[in-house]
Amino acid sequence: MLPTEHRLRRREDFATAVRRGRRAGRPLLVVHLRSGATDPHVPGESSPPTRAGFVVSKAVGGAVIRNAVKRRLRHLMRDRLALVPPGSLVVVRALPGAGDADHAQLARDLDAALQRLLGGGAR
Repeated sequence: MLPTEHRLRRREDFATAVRRGRRAGRPLLVVHLRSGATDPHVPGESSPPTRAGFVVSKAVGGAVIRNAVKRRLRHLMRDRLALVPPGSLVVVRALPGAGDADHAQLARDLDAALQRLLGGGAR
């Protein structure tokens, strides 16, 4: 489970990540990343934690399938929080095929999208 301090909950935070962040699409999901905007040179300012949120629409499936996809994505994101710069906002939007995908397929797409956003992959 994703710890509470790492969860994205407010509508404004989701909107900031989606509208002002970078985006990487994969067949099963789209990842939006708004990098941390804290100034490391300001004394006494600690970096806020990376926060992640998930969007799983009815196009993915019924309530049981949507909740299963959200649980899988939260679990996968928990292990990848250390890769993302502190203070960043991450929104993972599941596409309709995510309901039929297994854990390994979701992990592969999430890794590829994060690698592309963090500068490790080519377009």
